[in-house]
Amino acid sequence: MSSQTPIATLGPELRIRLKEHTEGLPNDIINTNLQARFVKEFDGLREFRDAIGLLTRLGSAIAEEDVKDMLSPGLPFFIAKSSGTSGKAAKLFPKYHHLVGAAPSRNPFAAKTCHITFMTYLRVIDVLRNEGKSTKVIVTVSSSGMVRMQHDLGIEKDPEMIKMTLPNTTSPIAVGHIRNYRSFLLMHALFALAEEKLTFVYATYSTIFIDMIMFMEEEWFTLLNSIENGTIPDFEDMSHVHAYLGPKLLPNPSRAQKLREIVLQQVNCILTGVFATTVPQMRYYLGPQVLINSRAVGASEGYIRVSYSFTDLNLFKLATKEFIEYLDITKNASPANLVPAWELETGRRYEVFLTTRDGLWRYRLEDIIEVAGFDPVEDMPLLRYVERLNRDLRLSAGVSITETQIIAGILAGEKSLGKVKEFTVIIDERASLRQFGYFVELQDALRPNAHLALHEVHDELRRINYDVNLHFSNKAIGETTIRILKPGSFSDYRQWRLDIARTAAGQTKVPVFVTDEVTKEWLKERVIHELLHPAED
Repeated sequence: MSSQTPIATLGPELRIRLKEHTEGLPNDIINTNLQARFVKEFDGLREFRDAIGLLTRLGSAIAEEDVKDMLSPGLPFFIAKSSGTSGKAAKLFPKYHHLVGAAPSRNPFAAKTCHITFMTYLRVIDVLRNEGKSTKVIVTVSSSGMVRMQHDLGIEKDPEMIKMTLPNTTSPIAVGHIRNYRSFLLMHALFALAEEKLTFVYATYSTIFIDMIMFMEEEWFTLLNSIENGTIPDFEDMSHVHAYLGPKLLPNPSRAQKLREIVLQQVNCILTGVFATTVPQMRYYLGPQVLINSRAVGASEGYIRVSYSFTDLNLFKLATKEFIEYLDITKNASPANLVPAWELETGRRYEVFLTTRDGLWRYRLEDIIEVAGFDPVEDMPLLRYVERLNRDLRLSAGVSITETQIIAGILAGEKSLGKVKEFTVIIDERASLRQFGYFVELQDALRPNAHLALHEVHDELRRINYDVNLHFSNKAIGETTIRILKPGSFSDYRQWRLDIARTAAGQTKVPVFVTDEVTKEWLKERVIHELLHPAED
């Protein structure tokens, strides 16, 4: 984390240094993957091979095994599965073991982290070798796979590792094998509360941390009793890990008495985009002393950037071994228009393209960032997340709205609604004119004049979106609607999605836009109040 003030432009020396660093990354990626069968055999890379004299340098030997060295040297350590939040089919990305240093050693005096991590897997693939042996490669979410890879926890080690706890973490590995969302978070909370050296909490998304706090409040006396007596609660769907967790929790009456004095230093989770709305609620729970840090940003495709400031939660420094290129959003998407890091301009917005170390693959991430400047010491670009590319909701011909605008709209209504905990938006087709329809879960009770939020939200959308304003004035679209969901609806949503999509506990997030009918009906069943203008009451 830095206290340096960003600089708007790079001087000659810093520009050369950034250029040399950036140009070295594709060379490293190419050298890493030269032995891959994809590089040596794929017809589309013939000119690439000629350019670097690949066949002359490597000869014509081909690996005997069907999968080994296919995309990158060796076998994938795991296959990362994307969350599929947008409604599209989840994508799969092979991830290879890059030697980046040993896993942290166990230090009994070190601060402890509650790392809310899913440790099981979604699928196992048997890779058969020519000699009749097989190797197992798991399909899992990227965060889980990276933890496994960092600690070299192949699936063959699971029978022993499920009995253990990773260095300087609070939760035993067995907690990561719980699939029930509520039980998964409650057990992370239990072992975090029981640990006197707890200092950090690390979650993928801020909503996961808030869900954990909410569940913890509901089961507070159960958790205290468990810590006092050293007993594991009988929460739902935990029978398969109960035997591994019991020996990990020793009776600690004094700790149970001191829990209100717990000293937590930092919470680390994603706080950009739609998750920025959760910051006030996190501050409410944590108080003014605990640092809230926007975690490092990556994707299933690869790692990108790290947080830069505790005071600016949407400011990140480029920090990656992947090769990143940028496309000015005002230009056509073509390789000729991609620019490297040293040619970025402060204040401009770009789309991010990533070439991964895990094979010669360039991915269009569809993330829009804005350049905030450059680090004056390390010369790396400083970036702000803006929104997803083409992630907009189309109401009618000529009327669509972006994620950023949808978020701005509902935040404008908080004056009358109260703090918004979470929300999503659909196209509301109940009236003759189609409307943007919000489903909102509030942090506290609905305020007496909450109906005023209808005007506040709709006026904000008209102010920031020319087409919404024009078509509403022409009576081509209707006014925005707001329906209030019962408390806990979105944590229930995460469990529901976990059950039907078989993804990871702690990986599911609420989409800004909902378009599928099944999810719409699920949301409608949880409405407890709809805001109406006084004349309609």
